[in-house]
Amino acid sequence: MPRQARLDAPGTLHHVMIRGIEGANIFWDDEDREHLLSRVGTIGKATETRILAWALLDNHVHMLLFSGSSGLPRFMRRLLTGYAVWFNRRHQRSGHLFQNRYKSIVCEEDRYLLELVRYIHLNPLRSRVVQSLEELERYRWSGHGVIVGKVQRDWQEKEYVLNQFGRGERQ
Repeated sequence: MPRQARLDAPGTLHHVMIRGIEGANIFWDDEDREHLLSRVGTIGKATETRILAWALLDNHVHMLLFSGSSGLPRFMRRLLTGYAVWFNRRHQRSGHLFQNRYKSIVCEEDRYLLELVRYIHLNPLRSRVVQSLEELERYRWSGHGVIVGKVQRDWQEKEYVLNQFGRGERQ
């Protein structure tokens, strides 16, 4: 039975999840994490994909994004294929890195956006990767630090998210 086509149009809000095959780690060190994030920024800008929230854990990734003019599948194909090829070369391995294709859930912007931002950004805390909100603010592998101004990622839609909470960044 063929896979169903994904629902997508430019500007659609998606909660995207990427998992390592058989629960395996997709990041072995900080260089791997930084490389994926660099790809997210570069490809996001090239495809006009707007990244609102994200969190990297050892064996999976969560992202909340608005698909760009070329659509979510093109963004994800470039991101995941390029990362897997780079990762396999770097770590002298072969074979699949990701479990199946990525999962994406189309979300209603007004209703779920703030809850999804919270859910995604608190993922490292709930998973006990960090032990406190203060540690989460400085954690480089989640968009929460960007939102609170402790980490810089120019490709993340910080102001858009802050405005959803009723205010922009304080000066």
